[in-house]
Amino acid sequence: MKVLVVGGGGREHALCWVLARSPLLTKLFCAPGNAGIATLAECVPIGAEDIPALIAFARAEAVDLVIAGPEAPLVLGLADACAAAGLRCFGPSAAAARLEASKGFTREVATAAGVPGAAWRRFTDPAAARAYLRETGAPIVVKADGLAAGKGVVVAASLAEAEAAIADIMESRVHGQAGATVLIEECLIGQEVSFFALCDGETALPIGAAQDHKRVGDGDTGPNTGGMGAYSPPPVFTPALEAEVMARIIRPTLAEMARRGMPFRGVLFAGLMLTAAGPKLIEYNVRFGDPECQALMLRLQSDLLAALIAACDGRLAEATLRWDARPSLVVVMAARGYPGAVRKGSPIRGLDRAAAVPGVQVFHAGTAPGPGGEVLANGGRVLGIGAIGTDLHAARDAAYRAVDVIDWPEGFCRRDIAHRAL
Repeated sequence: MKVLVVGGGGREHALCWVLARSPLLTKLFCAPGNAGIATLAECVPIGAEDIPALIAFARAEAVDLVIAGPEAPLVLGLADACAAAGLRCFGPSAAAARLEASKGFTREVATAAGVPGAAWRRFTDPAAARAYLRETGAPIVVKADGLAAGKGVVVAASLAEAEAAIADIMESRVHGQAGATVLIEECLIGQEVSFFALCDGETALPIGAAQDHKRVGDGDTGPNTGGMGAYSPPPVFTPALEAEVMARIIRPTLAEMARRGMPFRGVLFAGLMLTAAGPKLIEYNVRFGDPECQALMLRLQSDLLAALIAACDGRLAEATLRWDARPSLVVVMAARGYPGAVRKGSPIRGLDRAAAVPGVQVFHAGTAPGPGGEVLANGGRVLGIGAIGTDLHAARDAAYRAVDVIDWPEGFCRRDIAHRAL
């Protein structure tokens, strides 16, 4: 099979890494890819959101499967365009992708399906939002309704912080049109877990859980990011909890989406809070998480390509996946200044030495090849240093040994990944 992966981050490198070993694969493309992906696939200079160009390329190359990495092309209708062109695509339609594109839509679906979650209200008027805040008090959660690159959520410890979030999101429009509507939600207390399931519109196949680290600094300090590291599986997420999540959250959501005439096909990523009253839904995403995808793919022992085809073809009930019982961990290395402005183009050395550490796999996120063949930083989150070990301590130690042999003065990382479990 010929496969086209859309995207160019650490998630897409991890997907290409496991797809490349599939016995079903004959040719792997990635658009636009990065310096690491280029060792596994033919990188194509097409942006992930250039839907017409992606379709034209896939048709010209007779691609058998298009796999969307990030959410933006799905929200823009990549799966719909593929269907219109007679191409198979792993990912939801634009209508079903509203589960990520609109937090309000997710809450409507979850409420209709009886999915446990936070109490919530939606506002388009800043004055009404502030009035509600004064009624409810803090702590409280303020969310931009639309896509905000993972940065549109403020967990406000005080009323002043919540009102400032309303000003930033709704009036200053720091997230653009995504902040025209906000959700104000009850602040759930507990441990947060990312849970993933492959879906074919009717059937859901669990593919594991991970715990992400959103804050930029050690001890969960500083601003939110796209993710500074992850580990899988979280010890707190037991098999009994997984069964409860499938029964009370994932399957009811699939049934409600099908009832609405927009069956969900792809990977459903449930952000969960494990509260004293049981697991509750925080939000949905419609693609693999990053860096969680890297941690999950390190543990996958089955043929991912066969499972994705089964999801596309409505045959997921026939699929099974095997996982390494050993835990995995990923440390994200970012460019100094992240999640703010960063300087691109700094050289990264020592990647071969890092990859030689036993149990380690280096994933590229924001990299580009230099004119002399060197690897250059080309983004905010630049590398994912993944490791698998006999236990979480061993995985963490291997990952940080690899981090410490990388020569990149312009980079930094958190030194406490998996601190909740360890």
